[in-house]
Amino acid sequence: MRKLILLIVLGLAVGALFGQLMQTLPGYWLVRVGDTSVQTSFWFGLVLLLGAFLVLHFALRLLMRMRRPVSRLKLWSSRNRNRNAMRRTVRGLVALAEGRWKRAEKSLVKAADDSSTPLVNYLSAALAAHYQGRYEQADTLLKRAHLSTEGADTAVGMVQAQLMLDRQHYEEALATLTRLDKQLPDHPQILKLLKQAYLSVSDWDGLRRLMPRLARHQLIAEDERQELEQRAYRELIVQASRNPDDIERVRNLWADMPDHLRSNIELVGLYAEALVRGGEEGIAERLLRHSLKDHWDARLVLRYGLLNVDASRQLAYAEKWLQERPNDPDLLLTLGRLSLRNAYWGKAQEYFESSQRQRPSGVVCAELARLFANLGEHNKSQLYYRQSVELLDRSLPALPQPSDVNR
Repeated sequence: MRKLILLIVLGLAVGALFGQLMQTLPGYWLVRVGDTSVQTSFWFGLVLLLGAFLVLHFALRLLMRMRRPVSRLKLWSSRNRNRNAMRRTVRGLVALAEGRWKRAEKSLVKAADDSSTPLVNYLSAALAAHYQGRYEQADTLLKRAHLSTEGADTAVGMVQAQLMLDRQHYEEALATLTRLDKQLPDHPQILKLLKQAYLSVSDWDGLRRLMPRLARHQLIAEDERQELEQRAYRELIVQASRNPDDIERVRNLWADMPDHLRSNIELVGLYAEALVRGGEEGIAERLLRHSLKDHWDARLVLRYGLLNVDASRQLAYAEKWLQERPNDPDLLLTLGRLSLRNAYWGKAQEYFESSQRQRPSGVVCAELARLFANLGEHNKSQLYYRQSVELLDRSLPALPQPSDVNR
């Protein structure tokens, strides 16, 4: 009740105020259009303008309300299509995971146009088509994936490279991955696929350069890294050593090799052989000598005895080694060969015979047989030749012989 009385009082006050204003502030509106003119008081015209404004305002609101059902219908339809597309996409991905390629491709392609992630639909559908052996369809879907989403080059390129590797199109895959690697040099998946591509095309130089990057990003186990590095350098040295004129290439490979590989016996032996073929026997001698100092190995000892460098100096080094390894049969064989190169026939015989006592060998018997033959002691030569044949015969695989058939 008090509020009503207050409102009435307030309304009367405002009315009195406006009445006072209308008396003290007279004026008029004059609107003229052509020969027609309309004149009214200022306050009445103001009331007309306010009324026109209110009418226009409510008319616009009415029009907006009339349009809203149409927009709501469009929004509902769009959301409904998106929900259906999402359901089809999920069904397609589940079918893809279960290996039902045909169903997966159909669901994913059908949902792609209404999906909020068409790139995922087309890439997954491309995989499904690829697994069915429909390679042309897979390539078509990859193109549609590229067009469906801006900035999809990397994703499409990686899937394309993976499919090429599966199809054994290794050169094409490597070209795609090389392009992607220039754009994203530290992308983990690209680096992994590059490793697979380099191995597939036997690009050992590319593989060895890739190893530090894989290790830096922790994309390869240490054991696998060492194995692949060793394999890469082994193949590269073998390839380069086939051409004696390419010895500089071999030396550069050795210089670039990680420190832990320079102590690898197989690589040391291959490098020594390459140096010998390239006329660098002096470097090969120093390499083998230093390697034997750190890592004693029978293969390196035997190769050292076949070098043609400074025979007297080699013999001196080898006899120092004999002080530490007096009963090493391979070292004794090497000493016998170095003694031959120094024309120490008696010493060569002693070393060969000592090696034979430590470990009977067809090779040592053959060396003794040859030595005695050239010394004119043919009986001993024949004896060692027979022993050599017998020892070598023992190392041969057991196979049927004519004597067995005739029994």
